[in-house]
Amino acid sequence: QVQLVESGGGLVQAGGSLRLSCAASGRTFSSYAMAWFRQAPGKEREFVAAIIWSGGMTRYTDSLKGRLTISRDNTKNTVYLQMNSLKPEDTAVYYCAAGRSYSVYRREYEYWGQGTQVTVSS
Repeated sequence: QVQLVESGGGLVQAGGSLRLSCAASGRTFSSYAMAWFRQAPGKEREFVAAIIWSGGMTRYTDSLKGRLTISRDNTKNTVYLQMNSLKPEDTAVYYCAAGRSYSVYRREYEYWGQGTQVTVSS
């Protein structure tokens, strides 16, 4: 069992940056692939970024590539999402997820956090 708690969201002006964190409980954190998804009001939850268990490989959704960096620290059981050059359309609830598969699909992730709100003002 893995429990995930996101933090770091908030209100930021367009062009600003935020770093989201996701703290995981459980001894097996380092064996899971981790991902970030986001859900804007009235929209489907969409893939943002993922990182394999070792941190050696990452993947990003094309529309956000270049503005995001996902990383993890297995000694701290934490995964991060650094977001730069934020735009109003990045406003959403951001969720972290843990799964056995390094995937862009929601169904591949077993555990989810409660989400953290990111609001970007213009």
